[in-house]
Amino acid sequence: MSVNRKVYIVGLTGGIASGKSEAARHLESIGARCLDADAISRSMTAPGGPLLPKLREVFGDEVFNEDGTLNRRKLGDIVFSDPLQRRILDSITHPAIQKAMMDDVEKAEAEGVPIVILNVPLLFETGMDALCDETWLISLDYERQLERLVKRDGLTEEQAEARINSQMSLEEKEAHATVIIDNRRTVEKMCAELTSLYNALEKKLHRMENE
Repeated sequence: MSVNRKVYIVGLTGGIASGKSEAARHLESIGARCLDADAISRSMTAPGGPLLPKLREVFGDEVFNEDGTLNRRKLGDIVFSDPLQRRILDSITHPAIQKAMMDDVEKAEAEGVPIVILNVPLLFETGMDALCDETWLISLDYERQLERLVKRDGLTEEQAEARINSQMSLEEKEAHATVIIDNRRTVEKMCAELTSLYNALEKKLHRMENE
């Protein structure tokens, strides 16, 4: 593919604890360029991160540990129990994360990378799907999602439900998605489907380039 061709953007999303990280890791293992919104967010809120001063100003010292690091659990408890606080947090973090992701897309395009995967949990909620050529949704039913989240993050069921319910419903996400990948199966089956989808997309773009 020509280095001058516009990079093709796939938005990868799904509810919290639905299997997005496993999906992204597999796509990377088969050669895909993946950009991770959560990783960018963590880097921006790590010690010395550019978002920390604003978070301290808005949410106070209570969301910081004694060593000055962000206490993500405390901040999560605040924003997931109060929709207004969640919107305030999103207004601080989302624009910065989106800009960083699109800067990385531009770098990939300059390198001649044909396909970039944007791994964004709140892809539809933030409107970032408008930047994508197509969207892939890792779909998992509420009960399995809740069970995974409680086990993964050590949350109470109530805390886990608040986090799940803060996001767009699965039904709404499925209505927006280009491709729905059912993750009620084994990881191996999900990965096999992802490989098939990615290979098919590569072939389609190659055909388009040569038409």
